[in-house]
Amino acid sequence: MSKLLDPFRFLLVTVAGWMNQRQLQVIEYLREENRVLREQLGPKRLRFTDDQRRRLAAKAMGLGRTILAEVATLVTPETLLAWHCKLIAQKYDGRGRRGAGLPRTEGELEALIVRLAGENRDWGYQRIQGALSNLGHEIAESTIAAILKRHGLEPAPERIRKTTWKEFLARHWDLIVATDFFTVEVWTKRGLQRFMVLFFIDLATRKVEIAGIAPVVNGRWMNQVARNLTDAVDRVLAGKRYLIHDRDPLFTAEFLQTLESAGVKSVKSPPRSPNLNPHVERLVRSIKESCLDRMIFFGEASLRTAVQNFVEHYHAERNHQGLANRIICPEDGHLGVTGAIQRRQRLGGMLNYYYRDTA
Repeated sequence: MSKLLDPFRFLLVTVAGWMNQRQLQVIEYLREENRVLREQLGPKRLRFTDDQRRRLAAKAMGLGRTILAEVATLVTPETLLAWHCKLIAQKYDGRGRRGAGLPRTEGELEALIVRLAGENRDWGYQRIQGALSNLGHEIAESTIAAILKRHGLEPAPERIRKTTWKEFLARHWDLIVATDFFTVEVWTKRGLQRFMVLFFIDLATRKVEIAGIAPVVNGRWMNQVARNLTDAVDRVLAGKRYLIHDRDPLFTAEFLQTLESAGVKSVKSPPRSPNLNPHVERLVRSIKESCLDRMIFFGEASLRTAVQNFVEHYHAERNHQGLANRIICPEDGHLGVTGAIQRRQRLGGMLNYYYRDTA
């Protein structure tokens, strides 16, 4: 029986040796291929992704340090083992499931805290905490303080001392008038001449009053305008307390003193800040785009006619987005839903108004 097994054992040994030889040849080929690839890369250091490190480390653990020393060509056995240890550490690392410190306040509650502090400048942390409690939110003072600090809001004593421009306008809306100049080029006997137009606008009603049109504006002319505005009871400054204007030197000290004697206080906007007087900027844009920039004026009379027609159109025929798309002074009988549609033209059809004829 033993004699019969000897040929079989010999065959197994032969086949195993041949397979082992084939494996060695495959390994040698792969190692040589890696060497060629590394020679192509040159001295440049190989950069592995996390996934590549994981795959190499997983394969390396089945071989052991001795075999790795023989076959590993891209990295050292120590590097592969270090990667393996890192994978084990990441498996049991719970930092991804933990937050740093206390959990952040929910977004809606945080927005509410910022809103309460913004709308009530004199409210401290405890007052805000009480208001939140009334709304069903229990939150610590320290959390409120951290949220306000994160949004750049100072404690109540500091917030009280600083009144924003928006808050000033909101508190005194019905008492504010704004003013400014705009210029128009007019052909005269002397050639092309620049005329200056001074206007005032009531911020609450959007009503506009043209205070004067002149080729030359000086302190004497401004003083006369101030007297005209304060003498009559039906002018734009009647019942107003504040006048917003820029730092143009034409708003002289005498002009402002005349207005102040009538109870109207000057409020100067900071330099280079047209966004703080947007209503006058929008009016200038409207009158120029809709009318003045589309005409050539010959003489002061033509300019005055154009400005007068625009102001009348502005008050009685133009819808205003700032007034919920309403007309400032709508005419009686023109808001019906029946009757023939009529068209009123100004300045040769440049300014049009459509209404129903109810007569």
